[in-house]
Amino acid sequence: MIEIKAIVDEEGLLRACGVTGHAGAGPKGGDIVCAAVSVLARTGAEVLSNRTGIRVLQEAPQRGVFWMEIDCAPKEKDFLFGAGTFLLEGLKSVSQEYPDYCSMTIWRN
Repeated sequence: MIEIKAIVDEEGLLRACGVTGHAGAGPKGGDIVCAAVSVLARTGAEVLSNRTGIRVLQEAPQRGVFWMEIDCAPKEKDFLFGAGTFLLEGLKSVSQEYPDYCSMTIWRN
């Protein structure tokens, strides 16, 4: 089971996101749930990391573990809101479509 955990602040900004585990929805190399979550998490981290004014702190990548914390300059809040919402909605849709293989929890700070 993949477990997704996210922290959203009082302004609705994504401040942290983590993914652990393996879906087990298919054979290695053919697990569409793992692939979807991996692509969303890695792309979200890359987009945010490449934006001036947004700092993403990531733990060293490990198989089955992803964690990032996000800080941003005030002028980048709109970008972070849009990118964070996109990432969370994508992850949420995977967890809703494949609840036997993926769960998601969002904490509001």
